[in-house]
Amino acid sequence: MKKSLILAVFLLTSLFASAQDHMYSQFFNSPIYLNPALTGQFQGDLRMNMIYRNQWSTLGSGNGFQYLTASIDYNVPQFGGGFGLMFTRSSEGTAYLNTNNIAGTYSYSVGSEDYVLSFGLQAGITNRTIDFSKLIFSDQIDPRLGYLPGSATAAEQPAYDNRFYFDAGAGINLVAGKFMIGTAMQHLNQPDESFSGVKVKLPVRTTAHASYMLDLSGEDNIDDEDKPYLIPSVVFYKQVTSSSLNVGMQFKRRGINAGLWYRNGGVDGPSAIVVSLIFDIFVNKDGGEKFRFGISHDAQTSKLNYTNTSGTTEGSLDYETTLPSRSDPYRKFQDARRCYDFY
Repeated sequence: MKKSLILAVFLLTSLFASAQDHMYSQFFNSPIYLNPALTGQFQGDLRMNMIYRNQWSTLGSGNGFQYLTASIDYNVPQFGGGFGLMFTRSSEGTAYLNTNNIAGTYSYSVGSEDYVLSFGLQAGITNRTIDFSKLIFSDQIDPRLGYLPGSATAAEQPAYDNRFYFDAGAGINLVAGKFMIGTAMQHLNQPDESFSGVKVKLPVRTTAHASYMLDLSGEDNIDDEDKPYLIPSVVFYKQVTSSSLNVGMQFKRRGINAGLWYRNGGVDGPSAIVVSLIFDIFVNKDGGEKFRFGISHDAQTSKLNYTNTSGTTEGSLDYETTLPSRSDPYRKFQDARRCYDFY
């Protein structure tokens, strides 16, 4: 019952106040969700990403918070960027507060062999639904017996249980030598997402991220792909009064990437220690193919503790390939370091 009440608080906050976007611990394995300026920023011609997050699985009888993002993007060498399509779904709690978004993304880059500056745009449609009948209110709970199945509530139902709205975002990313920095803003048009009939604007979400590549080999006669790197990163999210700061680093060498992170949830959010492991299971350099698998786990260290939530687990898949129909081997800024070198 305690866990169900904790979950109900989060759901009611989402229903009658401004909702907050979910964030992925493996931000580097969902690059378009992180920043639309990263669309088309990879070595091959076609890339497909999928990431799934199961957050606080033991809350609400196993119906915690589940998130999925799947994307496909196409590298346009003349742009130094490309086009993409992204689908994001969230399902939160026993009332099945579901949000589905499908969006198109675009990026274009300028620069030289010394730096690459990328600009990105995102636009799509969001659908948000709620099953009000599955919410439990205080007048349905007996002090001795607990929840009474089939009991009615005097709580007023919302005016809507289904909303559609247009949603837009933009981003920018700079890679200069061994340093990368970027920022993105989502919900720029602040759409109305309210179920109550009283207009509630979805607040703008701001993301800022920075990474640095530290070469541990100290040698110039080794291919970059074979060198060991330590890559410290910082990712900051802010949406109204909610904020999150991820600080950590990855060790990367020959298709293996191990990371350790600390996330500070700000004043209202829980903090966590995050461990991530990424494996390039299959790499075909001649064919331009790569298949990557990633997994990570968050262990809460405050607020909602690990005992109550069982933490959060993420899994991700990434596939890149080249297209035989593309005859032009030209790649804009092909001698410059790009964003994909950082993850």
